[in-house]
Amino acid sequence: MTDVVSSEKRSQMMSGIRSKDTQPEMIVRRALHARGFRYRLHVKDLPGKPDLVFPRYRSVLLIHGCFWHGHDCHLFKVPGTRTEFWLGKIGRNRERDAEVKKALTELGWRVLEVWECELRAARKAGYLPVVERVAAWLSSTALDNENQAWKASGSISPA
Repeated sequence: MTDVVSSEKRSQMMSGIRSKDTQPEMIVRRALHARGFRYRLHVKDLPGKPDLVFPRYRSVLLIHGCFWHGHDCHLFKVPGTRTEFWLGKIGRNRERDAEVKKALTELGWRVLEVWECELRAARKAGYLPVVERVAAWLSSTALDNENQAWKASGSISPA
């Protein structure tokens, strides 16, 4: 199937996609700030420049778009054109995500991922389920959340 827009227009559209201050990131940031959590943004000294860094809790929050990070959900669909290119690009993003999580963990940081699909699913509830789970994880002392209730529900993906 051919693209419905010209390559110049597609290039312009793709260049407009932001890596910082995305809508999912802003939703989580505002909600956590309103709950009293203070954080730093995109700390350059840490691997991968995490979206939100909570020095007090020695924790980082990574907020991922399902398409760009190849999440196994309904929002991720391999494009019909240039499939090989997109699979390579998204595959490399996933590899980089794993490298970043490993490096952060080795530096003693706890890592939690929040996915775009989780926020969309929680939208009708004012994002409350996701924000409460993130707040509970931040307040816990667990290095990982293997035994946390939300792990079993699949709502939030721990790193």
